Amino acid sequence: MKLFIYHTPELTPSDTTPDCAIAVDVLRATSTIATVLASGGEAVQAFSDLDQLIAVSEKWPPEKRLRAGERGGAKVAGFELGNSPLDCTREVVQGRRLFISTTNGTRALQKIQHSPSVITAALINRGAVVRYLLDKQPETVWIVGSGWEGSFSLEDTVCAGAIAHSLVENCPISPVELAGNDEVIGAIALYSQWQNDLLGLFHQASHGQRLLRLKSQEDLKYCAQVDILDVLPIQQEPGVLKSQ
Repeated sequence: MKLFIYHTPELTPSDTTPDCAIAVDVLRATSTIATVLASGGEAVQAFSDLDQLIAVSEKWPPEKRLRAGERGGAKVAGFELGNSPLDCTREVVQGRRLFISTTNGTRALQKIQHSPSVITAALINRGAVVRYLLDKQPETVWIVGSGWEGSFSLEDTVCAGAIAHSLVENCPISPVELAGNDEVIGAIALYSQWQNDLLGLFHQASHGQRLLRLKSQEDLKYCAQVDILDVLPIQQEPGVLKSQ
């Protein structure tokens, strides 16, 4: 297995696709996706364009759909939900499809949606992602961070590092053997430095600070937890994720 980490969707190669692609947007899209599916949501369908989301979701009965929209960290007007995983309780999402569009995370999914295997990862479901990789042993794996509006983000990189760190711990391979690019070594180092204070790292991250200004401290606490959900969101058709 060769692992490649790309900090933003824009940095991924355009002339090839991996055997397995993993989208990461810890704050907060992929944390929300994992939470919805763990809480009994039928599926999550991701869109980068709000108008397209509305058009597709209109074809679903109101009682079977939820619209979640976020721009700049704030909820889109007229949508039932923003991008807080804490709003996605079983009472709200069970049996319903979540139609979601966010500033960064849905762009990452769209960028990799034609890979043979597409999954989403956050810290809260890191263990399920690692088990999938160890079981399937894909030859090439990309972890694609969402970043923030095209730039590097600490929280997505530390999640990528958490996945890589666990892979090294659970199979007979060194970081150098696993790493397809230097970003893997950097991400492992970041996770090793902060693994016991991920919330502290989030407080230093620019998007973490943005969410603190929006009074989303509880979201940060939730998203900084590791391995609390045994759920693997996996793409069934382009843009549509279900729990395996």
